[in-house]
Amino acid sequence: MTELYPAIDPYEHGMLDVGDGNRLYWETCGNPRGKPAVVLHGGPGSGCSPWHRRLFDPSAYRVVLFDQRNCGRSTPHASAPDTDLASNNTANLIADIERLRRHLGIERWLVFGGSWGSTLALAYAERWPNRVTEIILFGVTTGRRMEFDWLFRGGVAVLFPENWDRLRAGLPAADRDGDIVEAYSRLLHDPDPAIRQQAVLAWCTWESATPAWPPAHGLSPRFRDPAYAMAFARIVTHYVRYNAWLEDGSLLRDAGAIADISGIMVNGRFDLQAPIGWAWDLNRAWPGARLVIVDDAGHDASDAGITRELIRATNQFASRQSASGGE
Repeated sequence: MTELYPAIDPYEHGMLDVGDGNRLYWETCGNPRGKPAVVLHGGPGSGCSPWHRRLFDPSAYRVVLFDQRNCGRSTPHASAPDTDLASNNTANLIADIERLRRHLGIERWLVFGGSWGSTLALAYAERWPNRVTEIILFGVTTGRRMEFDWLFRGGVAVLFPENWDRLRAGLPAADRDGDIVEAYSRLLHDPDPAIRQQAVLAWCTWESATPAWPPAHGLSPRFRDPAYAMAFARIVTHYVRYNAWLEDGSLLRDAGAIADISGIMVNGRFDLQAPIGWAWDLNRAWPGARLVIVDDAGHDASDAGITRELIRATNQFASRQSASGGE
């Protein structure tokens, strides 16, 4: 079994002003002269974690992690009732990644992303293919409307009916047969803190149910921090309301832009948040990538099989030469 690399601390970190009043937390770990890699976390709104650092050989990689707008250690934080999310969108996140690359003096880097991070990685790589050496994705999503509908508008509810009914029950009766995402987004921004707290508990309980099988019926430990849970729920509903501001199917349609970039995709066969068929569709559009299916895994990235394959992927690309100097 492939083990996680030992825990490490950043050798450098800071806050990057990206405009619109936003400042992003970033950190670099590993070898300052190693192969550059950037980690794009999921959610959207999860923030980066020490676990991500341990997927890379610290002697071989210069690993860059950052918290996307309004989550993690970035400011302003979406848990604050007065934080405006208007400038938090996919186009601005792509621009933020580029701004961070230039700030760190990196010419090209490996792009690593899971779940929502895989959608963002594809969007970034298709926009800036000349800045990407390789791509590693897991829990693959491609930003299609059907994918958002599957998880957040009732598709996967056929497998989680009791959990879905609890989510619907958290809404006023008049909203239960409408767009649940719109309704929860409204409640999460209600001026009454009690209404906001009730909404975030219901939303995050739903998010806790679907990563693995059998479903969990309580709240995942990661949502026990109230600020984390509120920021996560607000940012997720914000993105899903607008289908991440992506033209439906555009990332698959434009996959030719990354045809010459080597990639590895890792997906659990029983991933119910990001069904294996989505990675299969991307592999058809991007045949140069290798799809690794972990037969007994779901969406949980900390699953031993998923972790093993991700470390194998980073190890495979570690020896590839990549410029780390600035422009």
